[in-house]
Amino acid sequence: MSRLEPYLGVLLALSYVGWLLATMSSLGYARDEGFYFYAAEHYAKWFEMLWATPARALDRAVLDYHWSVNHEHPPLMKVLFALAHAVLHERLGWIASPGTAYRAVGALMAGVALATQYAWARRVAGPIAGVAAVFALGLMPRVFYHAHLACFDVPVMSLWLLTTFAYSRAIHDGRKRWLWGAALAYGALLCTKHNAWLLPPVLVVHLLLLLVLGNRGPAKRAARVLACMLLLGPLVFYASWPWIWHDTWQRVREYVAFHTGHEYYNMEFLGQTYHRPPMPLSYAPVMTLATVPSIVLLLFGLGALGSGCMLVTAWLGRQKWEVPRILGWCSRFPAKSEGVELSATTLGTLLLWLLALLASYAPWLSSNTPIFGGTKHWITAYPFMALLAGLGFRWTIDAIHRSLSAPRMRTLSTTVVAAVTLAPPLVMTLASHPFGLSFYTPLVGGAPGAATLGLNRTFWGYTTGSLESPINDHAPRNAALYLHDTALGSFEMLERDGRIRSDIRGTLDIASSGLALYHHEPHMRRVEFQIWENYGTVSPLAVATYQGVPVAWLYQRPHR
Repeated sequence: MSRLEPYLGVLLALSYVGWLLATMSSLGYARDEGFYFYAAEHYAKWFEMLWATPARALDRAVLDYHWSVNHEHPPLMKVLFALAHAVLHERLGWIASPGTAYRAVGALMAGVALATQYAWARRVAGPIAGVAAVFALGLMPRVFYHAHLACFDVPVMSLWLLTTFAYSRAIHDGRKRWLWGAALAYGALLCTKHNAWLLPPVLVVHLLLLLVLGNRGPAKRAARVLACMLLLGPLVFYASWPWIWHDTWQRVREYVAFHTGHEYYNMEFLGQTYHRPPMPLSYAPVMTLATVPSIVLLLFGLGALGSGCMLVTAWLGRQKWEVPRILGWCSRFPAKSEGVELSATTLGTLLLWLLALLASYAPWLSSNTPIFGGTKHWITAYPFMALLAGLGFRWTIDAIHRSLSAPRMRTLSTTVVAAVTLAPPLVMTLASHPFGLSFYTPLVGGAPGAATLGLNRTFWGYTTGSLESPINDHAPRNAALYLHDTALGSFEMLERDGRIRSDIRGTLDIASSGLALYHHEPHMRRVEFQIWENYGTVSPLAVATYQGVPVAWLYQRPHR
């Protein structure tokens, strides 16, 4: 087992990727995926032209034609979507579904996150903490949902984690390969999503706090790594995005302005639909409590409390002040925990985990920050929550072991605690699919309790995938289907996959349709009323439900 231990994270990550790929065919395509499929196809055609006629491909008019598509977001993931589709589906034929081939990138990025989780937690607290951190992240139902998509949320989560890991290794190991790795990883993060803008302030604060803790050596290396990241990262960002090769400053300003002035979408929260400021400051913490398994939150709380106490006592000790008894008690956790060394490296790492987590939630400390995508807004916090949960699990196991003398009892206790800890998130994650955005924990009464509380039931139009059978069974030949919240590109991918009959035409016009979808959100009730008026019926043909809660409706125009 000791030989396998360093590779256990990779094995767990590959198993998770396989699980994601095996469950993709039952999940409908989210609205944004349709836009990214289209963009990926445009980018792929440009690369084909670059290979065949480089001079023509580099002409400004050609660049603008291909790369203006979805230029609200950097291109890295969309380029990888196109590459995965070309290699895994078209060339090798390993993945039969074109949609799944595009989505494979998100699954692989989730695997990268889990492998990094294990490696980092193992360095701090041993393999037990590593395995616990992997399961804590991988079995968050909302993370599991987003890991299926050809979108940017899990990739940006993964690259945020990978960049901070490389940064941490660079400042504590002092090896140049980690310095260059951190800089390149930050460049990839910039090329993925605007969450990357929050990371440099985190690292600056981390550097300053290292000085406060007296870790001058790591602080000096941190300054060097941060400088390298800020120099090389933007160069990678520029080189990888042909859209900004011309009129660079104007187009970068346009990109920044799009996200700093993002439009407000409608989102239901505790019975009220918000579509303009002020937004509720309780949104992020309440939605975290309502969607992350409570056992993970409990272990995270233990890990965060212990880590905070360790950092405070280390600082008080440096100031030669008396350490309060309760803080001294908390700080003895790692001293009594096998494999957890209370060192400058450990303290610097725990500090980084806490800062990275807090920074991911920080935008929602303002009531002006738009809420337009639910829990995925702060998904970059979840790996650090899981790392601290892994540490909390390790401390729990060690506390139990200290009370037991027999080796067999220690082994049995570890097994029992692991099973009790693992079972609830596993059951929740299995039960959440394919209604990941409708999932809520038992803390709020599951989906029925959340519906009663007035928490958002669904969005993004992906639940069309849950109505495939009645659509295929009841749609007349060459029927027009009103898609409501499903993007045309997302619906077309269902047809390309063979999940929806190819003769059925998607439309965004109720009057020209013979069947109509309705994806429930309170502010969209007017759409259902329009369907009733136009179709002359209030009775749906089929309803997709999750835990007894209606989520999406299918209507059919009565025959005249």
